[in-house]
Amino acid sequence: MPTLPLRVAVVCSSNQNRSMEAHNILKKRGFNVRSFGTGSHVKLPGPTPNKPNVYDFRTTYAEMFNDLCIKDKELYGQSGILLMLDRNKRIKPRPERFQESKDVFDLIITCEERIYDQVLVDLNSREQETYQPVHVVNVNIQDTLDDATLGAFLICELCESLQQTEDMENEIEKVLREFEKKYRQAFLHTVCFY
Repeated sequence: MPTLPLRVAVVCSSNQNRSMEAHNILKKRGFNVRSFGTGSHVKLPGPTPNKPNVYDFRTTYAEMFNDLCIKDKELYGQSGILLMLDRNKRIKPRPERFQESKDVFDLIITCEERIYDQVLVDLNSREQETYQPVHVVNVNIQDTLDDATLGAFLICELCESLQQTEDMENEIEKVLREFEKKYRQAFLHTVCFY
């Protein structure tokens, strides 16, 4: 069994809901975890579906929280967005873009297939230096507050199972097959190299 916690990254589009809920739970369970988004901007729901609130990745969670309070505190409070931002700002100052991180991970978990594809494109476009493997696994999670919570527990269970393997490199496929049976969904998996 690995003695060090897995170095885990969780990635969604805006580093707000799904990746941050998983980040929160994994951090509480002792994992070395980071979270990211792959989008060009951070998008949060707005007053209508075609009018999202758009922020730069340099905008802090506290700044987003304050901005939405000014715009319509009741609307964003009832929708759960203010609660989500309050949680986020207790975990880290601001969202981060995956494409701007040069950190090394053992496992990168994405929250939808489109994000998985973006992570693979980015990793495969980097110059390989150490040839250290990184496993990229996609866990499909709908972008709702409830689904993010359920997905975060699934991600945590997956990370704990992988942490307990004797040899993750050779056992990850078996673990993923067991999870596919248990949760009745497919998990995409690719190995990339740093």
